Amino acid sequence: MNPDATTDAVVNGQPLAVTSFAEWRDAARALLQAGVPPEAVSWGRPGGEDLFSGAPAPAGPDHNAGNPLQTTHSARPPAPRLPRSLMEMLQTAACYRDPDRWAFLYRVVWRWTQGEHDVQSPADPDGARLHGMVKAVRREEHDMHAYIRFRERPVEAGAPRFVAWFEPRHDVLPQVAEHFVARMGKTSWMIATPEASVLWDGASLHHTGPLMSSAADLDDAGEALWLTYYRSIFNPARVNAQLMQSHIPSRFWKNLPEGAIVPSMVSQAELGARKIGQVQTVGRRSGATIPITPEAAQPDREQPSKIDECRRCELWQFATQGVGGEGPKRAPIMVVGEQPGDQEDLAGKPFVGPAGKLLDRVFAQAEVDRQSVYLTNAVKHFKWEPRGKRRLHKTPVQREIEACHYWLEKELAAVKPKVIVAMGATALKSVLRRATVTLKDTLGKPIRHDGAWVVTIYHPSYVLRVPDEAAKQEAFSLMVKGLKLAQELIERPDVPEPE
Repeated sequence: MNPDATTDAVVNGQPLAVTSFAEWRDAARALLQAGVPPEAVSWGRPGGEDLFSGAPAPAGPDHNAGNPLQTTHSARPPAPRLPRSLMEMLQTAACYRDPDRWAFLYRVVWRWTQGEHDVQSPADPDGARLHGMVKAVRREEHDMHAYIRFRERPVEAGAPRFVAWFEPRHDVLPQVAEHFVARMGKTSWMIATPEASVLWDGASLHHTGPLMSSAADLDDAGEALWLTYYRSIFNPARVNAQLMQSHIPSRFWKNLPEGAIVPSMVSQAELGARKIGQVQTVGRRSGATIPITPEAAQPDREQPSKIDECRRCELWQFATQGVGGEGPKRAPIMVVGEQPGDQEDLAGKPFVGPAGKLLDRVFAQAEVDRQSVYLTNAVKHFKWEPRGKRRLHKTPVQREIEACHYWLEKELAAVKPKVIVAMGATALKSVLRRATVTLKDTLGKPIRHDGAWVVTIYHPSYVLRVPDEAAKQEAFSLMVKGLKLAQELIERPDVPEPE
C-alpha cells in the first residue's frame, strides 16, 4: 500500500480500504510515521462502507489542508517497532469478524507507541478486548480442526479427492488449511466456507472465493458405512444429551454426518432404550422389568487368575507389581492391612518395610508367631503420588477397595481363618463390605462375620505417624491387646458375641 495514498485518504476524509492484515499493517505503519491519531482515521472495505465511512475529516489545525501529512515520504520518521508478542496477538485478532476491528487494532498500536504499554494487559479495557478476540479466534481454529468432516468424492480429473464444508465465525481458513496440509500429505482436498475456499492439489494451496453454498452439495459413498459403525457403538444406557450438547455446540451438528441420526437415537434412548440397554428385539419381549443391582447386571467375563493380570481398577498401571498374601494355607489368624507400601511394591511381599518391622514388634509383645499368621492387604497394588523423588502413600478410594475385594474373598475362602484382624479403616471396610463402618467404634470389640471373628486394631503406619510419644505408646498397646484378643478367640471360640 502506498504510504502517500494512505495519508492522502486520511486528509481527504476517505475511508482506508483494507482487506487483509498485511494491508492494514502497511497502512498503520504509514499513519504512525505521520503521527495520525486513531480518531482521525476512517477504515473501510472496497465496495462497502464500515461504521466510520463517510465521516468528515476531523477539523482543526492538525488535520486541515495544511496538514503535515502531506510532507514527503523521505521526511517521515522511521516506523516504530513493536514486540513480537504484540504483533502475533494483532495478527490473530485481525481474523476476528468485527466491522470495527481495523480501527480497534490501530488504536492498540497507537497507544503502545505513545508509551501506554499496559494496552497489552488483560487488565486494560482495550487489552481485555484484544485478549478476548485472540481467544475467540484460537477457539474457532480448534473447533474447525475438530469438527471438519471430509467426504470422499468420485475420482475426476483435476478434482479434489476429499471435500469438506464448514461455517466459521471468524476468518481462520488460511491457518486451518496449513494444519491439514501438514496432516494429509499429497492427498488432494478442498475446504469450502460461505466466504472463501481453499484447495490443496498435493503440492500447493490455492485460495479462491466461495465454491459451494452448503453441506448439502456433498455426498459420500462411504458415509453409510460410517453411520452404521456409529450406530453400533452408540450406547443408549449411557447417553447424556446435555453433555453431548456442551461438548459439541449445536451449530456444528448440522454439518456432521452423524448429526442426522443422533436426534432419533437420543429420542429412542429416552423412550425406553436406555432402560434396556440392549437390542430392540429384547425390548419387545413380554414380561415385567425387574430392577437388579449394577453388579448383577454385569455380563459374565473371564476373571484374572493372577494378581499381576488384574485390570479391575486402574492402580495396576502405576504399581511395580501386585502384592498378594503370605502365610500358612490354613492359618487360624489372617491379618489384613490397607495396601502395599513403597518397599512392598518393589519386593513383591507384604509388610517388609517400616510398617512391617513395627508389626514384628507387636507380634513379639503379643507372643504371636508371625510365621503362623497369614498376612495380606485389602488392596493389592501400591497407590501413590510423587513428592520429589519419593513415592508417597495415597489412601485407596471405595471403588478400588471394592475392585480388590475379589482377591480378598479368594484368600478368605482358601485360608478359612477363625479370626480376621483388620488393621485400619480401609481393611475393616473391605472385610465387612460396609463403607460406613468406623475404626473407633470397633476397637477392642470382636465382631462375628461370615462364621469368623473380626478384631480391629490400628495400622502400623498410623503408629509411625503419631507425633506424640504418649499417643504412640497407647496405639502400640492397643495393637498388642488386639492380637492377644485374636489369640484368645482361637483358644476360646465360645466367647459371646457383643450386643
